[in-house]
Amino acid sequence: MKKIIIAIDGFSSTGKSTVAKQLAKKLGYVYVDTGAMYRAVTLYAMQHNFISKEYFKKEKLINSLAEIKLEFHFNTEKGFAEIYLNGKNVENEIRTLSVSQFVSTIAAVPEVRKMQVKQQHELGEKKGIVMDGRDIGTVVFPQAELKIFMTASAETRAKRRFDELIAKGENVTFQEVIQNIEERDKVDSSRKDSPLKKAEDAIVVDNSHLNPDEQFQKILQLAKEKIKA
Repeated sequence: MKKIIIAIDGFSSTGKSTVAKQLAKKLGYVYVDTGAMYRAVTLYAMQHNFISKEYFKKEKLINSLAEIKLEFHFNTEKGFAEIYLNGKNVENEIRTLSVSQFVSTIAAVPEVRKMQVKQQHELGEKKGIVMDGRDIGTVVFPQAELKIFMTASAETRAKRRFDELIAKGENVTFQEVIQNIEERDKVDSSRKDSPLKKAEDAIVVDNSHLNPDEQFQKILQLAKEKIKA
C-alpha cells in the first residue's frame, strides 16, 4: 500500500495533535508534532532569559539557534513520540500556559521558522508521515496528498484548553486562556513569514460540535480515500 503525506493545519487548541497522533498510530505512520518543536524553542528562550513579558532578545535567540538540538523519541508506554530539547525530555514542560503565551512570538521569527522547516522536510522525505502545525500544507509540504484545516470557535477551544490545564493542576482562569487563544490567533494569522491560512486544496474540519471519536473517524475516512486513490 502506498504511503502519503498528511498535513494537518489549523488554529490553536483545535485538537490537531490529538487527531494526528491517532491517525499516525492507526495507519502505522510517523507522527511529527511541529507545535512541540516551536514550544521547545520557546522553552529554550525562556530558560536563557531571551524572552519575558517585558522584553524579547531576538538577536540573542537567533545567534543561539545552532545550540538547539531537537529530537523525537518514541515512548512505548504512551504510544507516541515525545520531544527532547538538548537531550532532555521536555514534553510536559512545553505544554504550560507560560510557554503558550510566547510561542507565537517565537514562531514568527523567520530564522526560527527556516531552521524548523528544514528539519521538518528531512523528517518527511520518505512519506508515511502525519504532521500538524500552522503552515504544513502551505509551506512545509505543499505537495501533501491530504491537507486538513481544523477550526472551532474561540470559546470552544478555550474551554477545552482550560479543562486540560486545570486537570494538570495549573492555576489559571478561563479569561486568561481565552485571551491567550485570541492573541495567538491574531499573531499566527498576521505574521509576515508563513502566516496561518488554509491551503487552497485543504479540507476544512470544524470540530466545534464533534466529539474526539467523530472527528477521528471523519479524518481517518478522508485519509483512507486518499491512500486508495
